[in-house]
Amino acid sequence: MGTNEAKVPERVLEMRKAWAASDAVRDAGLTEPADVEQFKDLSYGPYGEENLLDVYRPADRKGEALPVIVSIHGGGFFYGDKELYRFYCMHLAQFGFAVVNFNYRLSPIHHFPAPLEDTLGVMNWISANAGQYGIDKSKLFLVGDSAGAQLSANYSAIYSNPDFAKAYGFTHPADVKLLGVSLACGLYDLLASMEGGDEMIPDYLGPDYDPEDTRFKLLDYVTADYPPAYVFSCPNDFLLEACEPYANLINSRGGHAESKIYGTKEETEVSHVFHLNMKLPIGETANRDQIAFFRKILEA
Repeated sequence: MGTNEAKVPERVLEMRKAWAASDAVRDAGLTEPADVEQFKDLSYGPYGEENLLDVYRPADRKGEALPVIVSIHGGGFFYGDKELYRFYCMHLAQFGFAVVNFNYRLSPIHHFPAPLEDTLGVMNWISANAGQYGIDKSKLFLVGDSAGAQLSANYSAIYSNPDFAKAYGFTHPADVKLLGVSLACGLYDLLASMEGGDEMIPDYLGPDYDPEDTRFKLLDYVTADYPPAYVFSCPNDFLLEACEPYANLINSRGGHAESKIYGTKEETEVSHVFHLNMKLPIGETANRDQIAFFRKILEA
C-alpha cells in the first residue's frame, strides 16, 4: 500500500505483519480462476495506490451489463488491500456478477471518514465507467466484513438517509442504485466499540474526534429506506454480539434485514470472517446465501 510506513507506529506494523501471516496461511495454494476476466489497478481517486480498484467479471458474459457487487475489505481500518480479497471477490464474480474490489486509505495515517470518502469515490467511478466494464449501475450491492462491514453499513445509511448524507457532505451519484448490502462479522457502533476497549478505533477516529459529531451516530440514522441487509456471523466471532442486534434495529425501523449465525462453538475453524476462507465449506455456504439474498432482490 502507499501508506508512509515510517509514520506508522511499530505496534501497528507488528499487527499488520501478524495478520498478513495468518491470511497467507488461509490463502496458501489458491489460484486465480481462469473463468474470471480481470481489469486490474484502475485509478478511481487522487491517492495513488490507495485509490486503485479491480473489476472482475465472469469471462463468458462479455458484452452484458451485469449487476455489480462492491466489496469493502476489512482489517480494523488499519490493514488490508484488494490483493488480500482477490480470491473471495473473484469467486463472487463466478456467480454472475461484476465485482469491484478496491483499496482505501488506512489508519493511523488517515482518519475517519477517509475510507467512506474513498467509497464515494468508487461510486463516482462506477457512474462514469460502468459502460466500459459491463456494469449495470442501477443494480449495485455492497459486501463488507469486520471493519468493512461497519463501512458498508455506514455508507448504506448515508445512501438512504439524506440527513446523514448532508452531515458528511456526500452526494451519491443519482444513477448508481444501491439495492442491498451483506454485512459479515461486523461492528456497527464505533464509539461503543472504542468504549469497550477496541484499540483500533482511536487510531481510525484520530486525536481530535468529537463524540457528539452526527457522523458517528449511524444507529440513529437507520430508517425504513435502509437497503435490504443480510447480516451474519458465527459463535467464535469476537464481534458476534453486534450481529443480530443490528439486523433487529433495521427491522424495527421498518427496513428489511435477515440474520444468520453459522456453525457451532465447537467448530473452532469457523471464526471471524470465516467466509473469506475459500477452503472452508461453511464459508462457501455463507457466500452462496448472501448471493441468494441479492438474487432475491433482483427477482422481486
